[in-house]
Amino acid sequence: MDHKKQNIIVSVWNLYADGFRNMTWGRPLWGLIILKIVILFAILRVFFFQPVLSGKTDSEKSEFVGERLTEYLDDNV
Repeated sequence: MDHKKQNIIVSVWNLYADGFRNMTWGRPLWGLIILKIVILFAILRVFFFQPVLSGKTDSEKSEFVGERLTEYLDDNV
């Protein structure tokens, strides 16, 4: 990497680092945003995206997926 590109990367990094260092309300807000995202994905995972294929053998999994695909294709074609 040449010297000019490295200077640009370092100056962009310093800009963001100084901005985050000088924040007053930003840190708690970022903390709330991250907490909200974690809770949101945890709730979505538990209630909406349950692992329906866990505990099944490979043949049972392939049969289940095949049935779902044929149902989907029958409904949408």
